[in-house]
Amino acid sequence: MARGSAGESVLHRHLRVLESFDAWHPFLTLSEIADAAGIPRSSAHRLIGELEREGLLERLPDRTYRLGVRLWEFASRTPGAVGLREIARPWLGAVHERVRQHTQLGVLSGRDVLFIDRMSTRDAVVNATLIGGRIPLHASSSGLVLLAHADESLAEDVVQAGMRAYTDRTIRTGTDLRAQLRRVREDGYAVTEGHIHPESRGIAVPITGPGGTVYAAIGVVVPNDGVSPHPYVELLRRAAAGIAHDLAVAYRPDVDERTHGIRPLVSGSRRSLEYLESLDADLHDATAPHGGARAAVL
Repeated sequence: MARGSAGESVLHRHLRVLESFDAWHPFLTLSEIADAAGIPRSSAHRLIGELEREGLLERLPDRTYRLGVRLWEFASRTPGAVGLREIARPWLGAVHERVRQHTQLGVLSGRDVLFIDRMSTRDAVVNATLIGGRIPLHASSSGLVLLAHADESLAEDVVQAGMRAYTDRTIRTGTDLRAQLRRVREDGYAVTEGHIHPESRGIAVPITGPGGTVYAAIGVVVPNDGVSPHPYVELLRRAAAGIAHDLAVAYRPDVDERTHGIRPLVSGSRRSLEYLESLDADLHDATAPHGGARAAVL
């Protein structure tokens, strides 16, 4: 892979440009992108042009840029996020109907928890998450669940990187973090009371994936009112068990060759999915090495 003068790969430089955008800064000028990515304007101009040509960035009439729709297209193909979201959404909805605050689904992403789905009510308590947003692992109940079941080296990495304090209740030291992670493993759930906002309490449990490892976390953010968390924990555990079961069914290797395709990962009518699969089969037949269409392309 090609690398720049500082030893940084070209791919990484492109990623730095894409990472300049977030939920609060969806539209950026060239100068703003260059500043956020920490690269010269001339380099930013070249990288932006390449990303724009591939549909990964889009230029607007006011000369600002936004992330391209093609990124959403790529993301929609990953079972690790969108497939999980499709499978978990009915269970997430069931929890939300009972809680009527915030219910969310998170996965591990570096030193953060990445929230791939969330349901909220307008008058719910303060919550710092957005769909596609991140929160450091040490500060979130979902993050603590994921960190407790990750490789031990990740916890040390979190400590070494520094732990942001949102309130005076946020975990600040490695000793406190390790003690909290032990408790999460023993209890099977995490509770963070006022760790991100004094009025809010996070409660989360793990979701086990097909391989028996922790695949994600499902949690709620509710008022920090001192009420026992156990009713919430039991509700979340039932949902997590349902999601784990549906994941296991979706990824069973002994059903048929379609098990790892679109059918188990998306919601839709049976006839619609069968029609989509027939179109896919026709396309593969038409582009097979012995087929006329494939030969014409070649």
